[in-house]
Amino acid sequence: MTAIIRPRLQPLSRVDYTTLGLAALGGALEIYDFIIFVFFALTLSQLFFPPDMPEWLRLLQSFGIFVTGYLVRPLGGILMAHFADRLGRKRVFSLSILLMALPCLLIGVMPTYAQIGYWAPLILLALRILQGAAVGGEVPSAWVFVAEHAPRGHRGYALGVLQAGLTFGYLLGALTATWLAQVFSPAEILDYAWRIPFLLGGVFGVVGVWLRRWLSETPVFMALQAQREAQPEFPLRAVLREHRQALLPAALLTCVLTSAVVVLVVITPTVMQQRFGMTASHTFALSALGIVFLNIGCVLAGLVVDRFGAWRGVVLYSLLLPLGIALLYASLIGGWLSPGLAYAIAGLSCGIVGVVPSVMVGLFPAHIRVSGISFTYNIAYALWASTTPLILIALMPWSPWVCVGYCAIMGGVGVLTATFFGLQRGVEVDGVMAVRAAR
Repeated sequence: MTAIIRPRLQPLSRVDYTTLGLAALGGALEIYDFIIFVFFALTLSQLFFPPDMPEWLRLLQSFGIFVTGYLVRPLGGILMAHFADRLGRKRVFSLSILLMALPCLLIGVMPTYAQIGYWAPLILLALRILQGAAVGGEVPSAWVFVAEHAPRGHRGYALGVLQAGLTFGYLLGALTATWLAQVFSPAEILDYAWRIPFLLGGVFGVVGVWLRRWLSETPVFMALQAQREAQPEFPLRAVLREHRQALLPAALLTCVLTSAVVVLVVITPTVMQQRFGMTASHTFALSALGIVFLNIGCVLAGLVVDRFGAWRGVVLYSLLLPLGIALLYASLIGGWLSPGLAYAIAGLSCGIVGVVPSVMVGLFPAHIRVSGISFTYNIAYALWASTTPLILIALMPWSPWVCVGYCAIMGGVGVLTATFFGLQRGVEVDGVMAVRAAR
């Protein structure tokens, strides 16, 4: 039998909403800056590589530069997390968006292969490395910053809203790419219009840096500063030496979160065009709808966390994940339901994206929290996000139900992780202590 002891809760204040809004807005702009590259990969492959190179090789190298941004996430995240735990959440939180915005702005103004030869792809690669390091520091720092600012009992909601802001960056990138395709001809995009989304991203990012000037340091870190002697000199060393038991559940839940995003946002739109013959415009409309409801699902999942606890939220949404994806693919394969309605339900069912951050911030103590989250999240995300799409696409000709089976497996991983690491022992998440009473 489990008794739930809940302290008296204070409502979110205007300052809390301002902090949350600025964090979510900055996160959306930063994800936009990172993801806009992939929408123009074909154009960039024509501009930054030799014209006599085979088209498939140019595109492959362009995507290789994009993937490099994922591969350097762990290194950048670990370095930035070290300073977040040592010098403050706010400083690194602002630095991450600056390191994302400036390379995006420079991509928008840099010369192409026709102007500087092989220096063009090398400079592009260097800028993507900076962006990868920035996004590796942004997500863990944002989770911790928002969680440590959130009033007791509202952490789940705050992190759910933040996750909705981060995923909105994907939608913003897709909308921008669609707008450009409608306003400019292919020749105009190749000539000069491709620079517009990068310039916009750079400007928006600089505005985000300015807005984050008004954020204050978290109360948790300010309390740690008063006990400076208690803080480890190398937070990551303390994570690996004293908190190894938290690394496995953090990595497993990161894989579940990543799987939901990959299937809903990356794989399914491609499958709809390649296997089910949908037009690009129809596919975009459906995937955009799915992302909108994913945003809503993250917020609802945060409310579930505040009401029932983070580990119970993991169980619930791990079960909902394969059900929602199964409904989506049943509508595509057998026409059981309108694809739009099915995509919306699938988006809501991917609320695990809004639940996992609440667990992650509770797995590590405050003095090494950013380092612990960053180490596990970035390594697991980089490995899982770089390999999962290739595996699923390769298996798709075998059966259109591959994504459903994959989500069922990952949902099982989520349930087992929550059962073994959370529900079988007393844990405190957002001040809600689950006390296992003797019968």
